[in-house]
Amino acid sequence: MTPIPLAEELLLLAYDDQTGKATGSRIGLDLAMAAAVLVDLALTSRVAYVDGYLKVVDPTPTGDPIADAVLAKAAADDPHTPAQWVQRLRHRLRTRVLEDLVTRGVVHDVDETQMGYIHVHRYPTTDPAYEAEIRKRLAEALITEEPPDDRTAALATLLSAARMEPALRLPPDEAERAHRRLEQIASGAGFAGTADLEDSIVRPSVALVVVALGRAISAALGTPRTQA
Repeated sequence: MTPIPLAEELLLLAYDDQTGKATGSRIGLDLAMAAAVLVDLALTSRVAYVDGYLKVVDPTPTGDPIADAVLAKAAADDPHTPAQWVQRLRHRLRTRVLEDLVTRGVVHDVDETQMGYIHVHRYPTTDPAYEAEIRKRLAEALITEEPPDDRTAALATLLSAARMEPALRLPPDEAERAHRRLEQIASGAGFAGTADLEDSIVRPSVALVVVALGRAISAALGTPRTQA
């Protein structure tokens, strides 16, 4: 199956297949999706983290409309920090990604009217194959000690940074172990800032982008609430 953008993968994980509604933190999802677009550009060697900024190093289009729009905007604009980019990109990004998924028949748009005039959209899954493949990759990464590929490592790290572990839909007794494994993946990839980037399982240039974006997401979400 042809890989889909990381932002689409995050959205499919976060939306309930049957109800078509987002689960968990909406702002966490939006921030993670914004970061995911930039990670995809890093994976294709289009952007790099240089002196505290994300900069375009190759303006050649990738073929993905959303990523290419961001790439063109970044190439024409002054460099911005990762924190600035995730805030700039998160607005309406989810709507654009949903529209693309509807166009390709992965989800369908259910337009409902409430109170006679309020339109509410739901996006139940039409083609479950994409999400099944994503969950299979993540499951293999979580239950084995084998290092995952670049994209899966980045996806796992963004899930953790955005506190989207509930999207994995694991039983409570497995959730904590999964959280620890996500952190191990991030560390082994150099995404947690604790590993020597020369020993990273992914390219150091990609690791630098992901760790910077992960920190930006965490800062935007603030300190997690603790149970009293």
